[in-house]
Amino acid sequence: MTNPEAMRSVTITRTSAGKFRATNARGGTFDFGSGGDDQFTPVELLLTAIAGCSAIDVDILTSRRSEPTTFDVTASGEKLRDEQHNHMGPITVRFEVSFPEGAEGDAARSVYPDAVERSHDRLCTVSRTVQLGADVTMQIAGESGD
Repeated sequence: MTNPEAMRSVTITRTSAGKFRATNARGGTFDFGSGGDDQFTPVELLLTAIAGCSAIDVDILTSRRSEPTTFDVTASGEKLRDEQHNHMGPITVRFEVSFPEGAEGDAARSVYPDAVERSHDRLCTVSRTVQLGADVTMQIAGESGD
């Protein structure tokens, strides 16, 4: 049985050829496309979701101690087309975070490596889902009682 409080969803609407708008349950929107311009592609959104999820985790755990002076996270990987068809190869998430000198910065630096590890191993729903795998079911409206 599904927990209604745990459900998440987005609705995708085509806005023009190769362009789409995602809308979340709170009314937020995000435009993306197929890669013919500077809009994000779905693969770039996947990388954004992985890096963003872990960035939020690490920020929460470290900024309690000190505001960072720099905070950059890069997710990268190779898009493959092989016998398994289209998919991403190994994805690397690289953190470049620094904190000011002093006791507060030292406190943040001391938890920073553990924060990255905790995000990877337990906290980040996005990367955990990619690592563990999740069934994805495609449905056509009307075929499942819709």
